[in-house]
Amino acid sequence: MTATLFDLTFLLIAPFWLLMIFAPKWSWTRRIAESHLIVLPPVVIYVVLMIPVLPELLPLVTRPEIGPLAEFMSTPTGAALVWAHMIAWDLFVGRWMYLEGRRLDVHPLVMAPVLVITILLAPVGLPLFLIVRKVCDTTNRGTAVVTHQ
Repeated sequence: MTATLFDLTFLLIAPFWLLMIFAPKWSWTRRIAESHLIVLPPVVIYVVLMIPVLPELLPLVTRPEIGPLAEFMSTPTGAALVWAHMIAWDLFVGRWMYLEGRRLDVHPLVMAPVLVITILLAPVGLPLFLIVRKVCDTTNRGTAVVTHQ
């Protein structure tokens, strides 16, 4: 069951990433991404995997030590838990990046590689997006028309 849940974790969220990368301007993509519920599939998988090992997991996260944590993470359940955690968090962050990119009207050809990097290496994708966001936000403010009434 653990291997199946591990495999399902990414398969269930891949369509959301595909929409944000390949159909970013489609009205349904925005509608779907605006829902916080898209992160639920990996969260549910995480909870299903976590409940049976909670007594073992709790001390590892409340008093983390590298040896015992590494040992737990090297088990199939530990790896599947970490994977579900990563996938849920990456999608949560990627969803926010997509919505911010649309709000700032960042070109899809700029956002697509940033989102792909976020799927693969979220800790690199997030600061990359923050740079894109800063540049686009500054550019948009510089071109905004201010009207006084």
